[in-house]
Amino acid sequence: MPDDWGIVIPGSGSHGREGYTIGPRAHACMDEAARLADRRRPRVVVFSGWSPAGGPSEAEQMLRAWPGRRDVELVAEVSARITAENMSRSLPLLLERGIREVTIVCGALHQLRVRYFFGGIYPRYGIRCRYHVTRQLPTPRAIAWEAGAIPLARRQRRAAAAELRQAGTAKTHAEMIDPTTPHV
Repeated sequence: MPDDWGIVIPGSGSHGREGYTIGPRAHACMDEAARLADRRRPRVVVFSGWSPAGGPSEAEQMLRAWPGRRDVELVAEVSARITAENMSRSLPLLLERGIREVTIVCGALHQLRVRYFFGGIYPRYGIRCRYHVTRQLPTPRAIAWEAGAIPLARRQRRAAAAELRQAGTAKTHAEMIDPTTPHV
């Protein structure tokens, strides 16, 4: 029986000759997540990400390409367009499954925003976050993307938290778990 641990892989993709597809960065994250899952069986692996061009979403493409074990629940969250939404839209899926600890697998450049979004919200719901960072050579385009996204992060996290409240996922302030208290 798997424990209360899960893995979340935020998607990434790009437009090319074959349409919108996941690329080497997403594959590197999946490879690392598969290695983690081999060492410790997760209850669930959540792939999160949309498709801006129609066709299969990042999440669906990652699910199809998943190189890891198949004896765990694999879930595609297909609507998240940005990292804040990867966090807010995967949270209900984790809570429904009783997850109390999650490892988010992302690239090194993405780590700052992943920690800000996931680490800023998940502990409020009793989910401890760990991060596994893949080593990927930064491209000028990826550096520019991350640099451009940082000024938007605070507003995006507030919007994601509001989305959780509106969906009924969010607890009232009094019901939230104190993130400074260890949970067993």
